[in-house]
Amino acid sequence: MHAPVVTTGRDLRLDLFRGIALWLIFLDHIPSNLVAWGTIRNYGFSDATEIFVFVSGYTAAFVYGKEEMNILDFLKQPDVTIVEALLLKFKPANMDVLPLYIILLLLFPPILWLLRYRSALALGASVLLYVLTWVFNWNLPSYPSGHWYFNPFAWQLLFVFGAWCALGGAQRLSTVLQSRVTLAIAVAYLLFAFVITLTWYLPGVGQYVPHWLEELIYPIDKVNLDVLRFAHFLALAVVTVWFVPRDWPALKSRWAWPPIVCGQHSLEIFCLGIFLSFAAHFAMVEVSGAVWMQFLVSGLGIVIMVGVAALLTWYKRAEERSAGSRRKKGPDADLAGGEA
Repeated sequence: MHAPVVTTGRDLRLDLFRGIALWLIFLDHIPSNLVAWGTIRNYGFSDATEIFVFVSGYTAAFVYGKEEMNILDFLKQPDVTIVEALLLKFKPANMDVLPLYIILLLLFPPILWLLRYRSALALGASVLLYVLTWVFNWNLPSYPSGHWYFNPFAWQLLFVFGAWCALGGAQRLSTVLQSRVTLAIAVAYLLFAFVITLTWYLPGVGQYVPHWLEELIYPIDKVNLDVLRFAHFLALAVVTVWFVPRDWPALKSRWAWPPIVCGQHSLEIFCLGIFLSFAAHFAMVEVSGAVWMQFLVSGLGIVIMVGVAALLTWYKRAEERSAGSRRKKGPDADLAGGEA
């Protein structure tokens, strides 16, 4: 069986939405932050985590699954590539998504090989693992007690699905994605999720939700990537594909540059965002928790993230210019797809 053909060329939409996801994660992790009410977690079932994991799977497969890069270059030394990806980029490991990401990286070589040559089998195995996780309540223990907040047995589905889409799956789904019926279903589901989330913040609205529906949908489990969360992400993806095409002119505008440059250095900016969220909370506790301070630390944090991402871009380009033709550029160690 021949390996699937992968579309070449950078898709700036991936960087754009990954960068936006990094901003949203930063805002969501500042406690008692009024600005965080503008993030997607307050208006539907999924949040920025789903975006980050899916895009990471997509771009990782895109980088290492292309014909001209040859998967064997990666599989010959996966230990070196993974170590390079993890060395400094994972030191500030204070958030639960990072252990999940490490597990996904460690399992990526065999998954990528299977996706390249038996894509349907790989995706089917991922779905089966997800189902068995729910049936048998599988998870990994955490120290000193409890379990992983992001269950890797469940969240792997989103990562693998992203990789599957990058290696030809998106093309196979193109007819479905371009259907107006699919768009209508996606919009209807997003509206449904919006109404349900309103009941979490407006108790008076809850009386209009039938009891049988509450029994059916609750609890909406983030630990095990609830089906409702996965479906909500898919609905967002469908709407995005419809209204933000690959050749959308705005992607090359100066307004899109800030989130795009952050998305191109996702792991570094993710870790920076973690630190900045702690710093912002410290400032709100020690200086002032007023609304003006919440907006100040939120805006300043995003500005710093963009500035650091721009500096990283400049440094990498300067490094490549100085190296010249002395070495052949190989796959980037950032498996989240930075500089893909």
